[in-house]
Amino acid sequence: MPSAKGFPRRKDGPSEEGVELGEVIDNLLSEQVFARGLPVARLAGSWASIVGERLASETAPAALEAGVLTVTAASGPWGAQARFLHEEIRRRADEALGGDQITAIRIVVRNRR
Repeated sequence: MPSAKGFPRRKDGPSEEGVELGEVIDNLLSEQVFARGLPVARLAGSWASIVGERLASETAPAALEAGVLTVTAASGPWGAQARFLHEEIRRRADEALGGDQITAIRIVVRNRR
């Protein structure tokens, strides 16, 4: 059976016993790869209240690694606007996560095709 890239194969094989969904979710969230995405998902859910409706329609939080929040912008001008507001975005996004998590903002313009 194939395994997902980046995830090791189970050595003990699948179980014949049922497992509650909550237990499966708890186990997944305890793995670093899933836990890393939770702050970004929280930010995405409240992005419009963090940056405003108009900027939220053209930007999005993409990743949070080592205190650096990566924000994607739909075009160069929106990237420039986000760069201009980067400190305000950093402060408000950090507050949304409870503080002391975001130390810098990185803006990336994505190419639309």
